[in-house]
Amino acid sequence: MTGEYLTIPTVDGEFKAYVARPAAGSAPVVVVIQEIFGVNAVMREVAESLASQGYLAIVPDLFWRIEPGVDITDKTKAEWDQAFALMNAFDVDKGVEDIQTTLTFARQMPGASGKAGVVGYCLGGKLAFLAATRTDSDASVSYYGVGLDTHLAEAERLSQPLMLHVAGEDKFSDDAARERLLVGLKNHPHVELFLYEGRDHAFARKGGEHYHAADAAKADARTLALFKRTLG
Repeated sequence: MTGEYLTIPTVDGEFKAYVARPAAGSAPVVVVIQEIFGVNAVMREVAESLASQGYLAIVPDLFWRIEPGVDITDKTKAEWDQAFALMNAFDVDKGVEDIQTTLTFARQMPGASGKAGVVGYCLGGKLAFLAATRTDSDASVSYYGVGLDTHLAEAERLSQPLMLHVAGEDKFSDDAARERLLVGLKNHPHVELFLYEGRDHAFARKGGEHYHAADAAKADARTLALFKRTLG
């Protein structure tokens, strides 16, 4: 298993992506969609963990149109300020296009089996939801995406599995928004939604203020079960 950066071309330019490969053999792809802190150590660790489970994991730099190469943490106010500024400048629609470009590119990489899914956290959780409705991802997983309730109409487009891990006490999502999401997707045939009572935003971010090891492990096990079932 090795990690490296490569370049992905688009009609608008090119961007970098971090790739972690499994030890050997053909592997399904998982596109890891970043938080607001860029392609940082946390996201690279997610990719490496997926590679250890037999997946070809790739983390595209989705902030490349604003500021390429963002790699910051959640440890200082300055970094939080930078992260929120980047999020506010971010074009969500272009971001989803870049995820599709990454899926297409990664499926053609040596060692890729052809199946490809996505998993996203925070901002990436929202993008994973939109990738499920707008891209050809074979399976999508969203961790504590914010603002999903404003995109519920797009769920009509779903034709592949979507799993959502929702924090019951997410400080970036009020109770009304959470209820709209739960009710709106409750009976959707392609959606599995798990509510983690008492958990705050980013409960699966190792080293984060609200990290909860037990529920993070539970969510990750559910994610891997979905990918095994749908990607191989």
